[in-house]
Amino acid sequence: MEQVAKRQYVVDEMEQGQAYKLGTGLTVPRPIGWIGTVDVDGNRNLAPYSFFNMVAVYPPTFVVAPVLGARKDTLTNLEATGEFTVNIVTEETVEQMNATAATFDADVDEFEATGLTPVPSETIGAPMVAEATANFECVVTQLVPVGKASKDLPGTGMLVIGEATRIHVAERVVDDNFNVDQVGLKAVGRHVGGMYSRTAESLFTIDRPS
Repeated sequence: MEQVAKRQYVVDEMEQGQAYKLGTGLTVPRPIGWIGTVDVDGNRNLAPYSFFNMVAVYPPTFVVAPVLGARKDTLTNLEATGEFTVNIVTEETVEQMNATAATFDADVDEFEATGLTPVPSETIGAPMVAEATANFECVVTQLVPVGKASKDLPGTGMLVIGEATRIHVAERVVDDNFNVDQVGLKAVGRHVGGMYSRTAESLFTIDRPS
């Protein structure tokens, strides 16, 4: 294979926005954590995060990292209740997901504002998105501050680690052996700005080495 000529950047010499553009532009596509929470008074909140992933198998463990410099209701609710849902974003719900990314007042219910249906969870107080193809009910196990903080660099985050207690999956995309139909799922990945990818159209298979 031919070696690739590259530019090199010294992170300590970069502005936050520059590092953000490179980091998010290269780490693609990213799964979207569509996070449902409630506050201590039971008010619902729903917001998408692309600083998100599954990081352990059993129990299924997820991380989501809200940015502290642009603090939203999600993190406040996670800290107060220790509960959240992960709602899988697919082609059918991507427009509603994008709508929930808007900045709403704390007393606004994003479910109502975007025409989505909240469904009660079985084990936690946070709501699930009825229209989502799959949902995870999760409890917070750790809160870990990440990034360098200063008054000029508000882009640090809080790494929220949570374990799933229940998994809900549409019958049409899962078989009796727990295999998920990747084409039928129609999952959506996040790139940069307003760019997303339809994973069902770009799937390919490579045999894994033994």
